Amino acid sequence: MRNVIFFTFTAFGGAQAHISLLLRYFVKNTHFISEEELLELNALAQVLPGPASTQTLVGIGYKVGGLKLAIFTFLIWIIPSAAIMTLAAISYAMLDQKQQFVEILKFIHPIALGIVAYGAYNLGRKVLVNEVAIFLAFGAVIATLVLRNAYVFPLAILIGGMVSSAIGTPTDEAQIRVRLFANINPRKLSYFIGVLLFMAMLGAIINRTSPFSLPIRLFENFYRNGIFVFGGGQVLVPLMFTEFVEMKHYLLQSDFISGFAVQQVLPGPTFSFTSYLGALSMKQGGYGISGQILGSALAVLGINLPGLILVLFIVPFWDDLKKITRIKYSLAGINAVSVGFIIAAFLLLIKPIGFDLLPISILISTFLILNFTKISPPFIILVGILLGFLI
Repeated sequence: MRNVIFFTFTAFGGAQAHISLLLRYFVKNTHFISEEELLELNALAQVLPGPASTQTLVGIGYKVGGLKLAIFTFLIWIIPSAAIMTLAAISYAMLDQKQQFVEILKFIHPIALGIVAYGAYNLGRKVLVNEVAIFLAFGAVIATLVLRNAYVFPLAILIGGMVSSAIGTPTDEAQIRVRLFANINPRKLSYFIGVLLFMAMLGAIINRTSPFSLPIRLFENFYRNGIFVFGGGQVLVPLMFTEFVEMKHYLLQSDFISGFAVQQVLPGPTFSFTSYLGALSMKQGGYGISGQILGSALAVLGINLPGLILVLFIVPFWDDLKKITRIKYSLAGINAVSVGFIIAAFLLLIKPIGFDLLPISILISTFLILNFTKISPPFIILVGILLGFLI
């Protein structure tokens, strides 16, 4: 537990930086697992939807101490940053001088755009390596901008995975599938698939039916995104902006950007940003502090639950599962669609800036700093806040 606490309060920089800390705390310092096991768990987390760092850490907990330790590990990892983000949302909503607060954060919007552009550029360089991937990314951009519907995201993810799997898988894998499913308890598998599909179907009904209360609809929003968010925090934040600000108007753009700034300077999982969104959405819906705390808890549970169920179910069968190339090749299309989502969110975010030279210069400078130096996003965010306070 001590190592999990150390990791929680030093894990800055997102999933790519987290893997080096996981290697230090759980492989080199304590030898809880081998380096090969860590890299395989990280690969599994990349294949599955949900928060990659959280799933890798929970997988380590499961391997070391079973289900109970995995759950305790998750709680220690998520609670500190989620609690701070909830407090930030409640404080922001209660702040009398909100306009002054927005003025202090006036440079955060272009900085956030620079961070989003950097994420899209780096993911795009790795993913958009052929005509199919480029086509899928372009299709995701067009679908998001034209349809403006939250269910564009899961449908595009599924189509992207199916297309790349169908095109890329070279050979028949019947024997591998037989060996894999022979080791899986059919009743356990049916429960697992049934729970995920039932909750997804229930979510679709809730999303279309107005009498349901805002907390239930919020849980549906986050649970659905938890099933279909591939690529970790760099994809989550653009998706949340598109759905919560542009489509459903649960939050103002300034509210969203302010929360993004706070989250960027905190250690821990990027997915804790959802606690801020849940709390502030409940405030906009007319709920008090207790309702905002409930919204925060529902957001964290909803966004993380699908990924936790998946990783805890699949870890015992990963040795066989990772050999199925249809799963491996589907990831290429899923990642290509994710790049398209980030590009679409960038285009939506940049609209308010227009042709204003100062924010465009800040955006470009942020991108160049991240791309050509080792300066981390939290430092750039802090500099932006300081400039907003002084200027």
